[in-house]
Amino acid sequence: MINYYKYLPVSRDDENWGLCVLNTGCTHIGPTGSYPGKNHPAHHYFNWNIGRVLNEYQIIYITRGKGIFESDNCKQHEIKAGTIIILFPGERHRYKPNNETGWDEYWIGIKGDIVDNLTKNHFLRPDNPSLYIGFHEGIFNLFNSIIETTKQENTGYQPLISGAALHLMGSFHSIIKQNAVECEDRELIINKARLLFRSNIATDFSPEQAAQELQVGYSWFRKVFKNYTGLSPGQYHIQLKIERAKELLNNPDIPIKEIAYDLRFHNYFYFSKLFKEKTGITPTDYRKRALELR
Repeated sequence: MINYYKYLPVSRDDENWGLCVLNTGCTHIGPTGSYPGKNHPAHHYFNWNIGRVLNEYQIIYITRGKGIFESDNCKQHEIKAGTIIILFPGERHRYKPNNETGWDEYWIGIKGDIVDNLTKNHFLRPDNPSLYIGFHEGIFNLFNSIIETTKQENTGYQPLISGAALHLMGSFHSIIKQNAVECEDRELIINKARLLFRSNIATDFSPEQAAQELQVGYSWFRKVFKNYTGLSPGQYHIQLKIERAKELLNNPDIPIKEIAYDLRFHNYFYFSKLFKEKTGITPTDYRKRALELR
């Protein structure tokens, strides 16, 4: 990345268009690098202690590294690569990259009735100024397109880059909406999977069968399930069986071999070995302790 920034002249016609771009740039901040650069105009420069208030909106895309952000309406939190930060006019804010990682940022400053209307109708919200979208080549290319266009300043370039800015906002709004729907779908599938495993504790039900019943690919299912629960589907099912075994071991009238058989473990020795791996003691010792505590 070659560091670049430019503050742009704006005419009355540009303002009447409804949206104009005031500045744009990209910056690579290495570990322990000073931030922000001291060569920005005074009205855009800030330090961490006092923060800054702008008279414009800014859209910032962090493509590498991590850092922190806070504003009047948003408490301090971590920013990771793949996050869009939106700065609002009249809103005091401050942000900086982590000293160990630095970060790469792309930004545009904008103003106009169009973006005011988006804020008024809560498409952009001061209480939710950081939006994680991950790395999207389309978003990255829109920032680059705006930057490259400003290098030439050809006649009529302002409506061109303001259109790209609107495209940019529409794009990340679409990504966020899609991610929300996909997240809801994934959560619904995981909840259904949990019910399937619980209702099949005493059967030879497999994770592959769960994926088949849910009509999803097993590789995808295994990855998503582990992301949500911290356990693979197979380990989750085993854990449920172990918890059920604990309940049954509290009843001295049920032979341990029968518990192993009823919960569909391969044999008593496998059950005993697995139980000890998960709990630290054998089923026999667990039963003894449970009876002693009565």
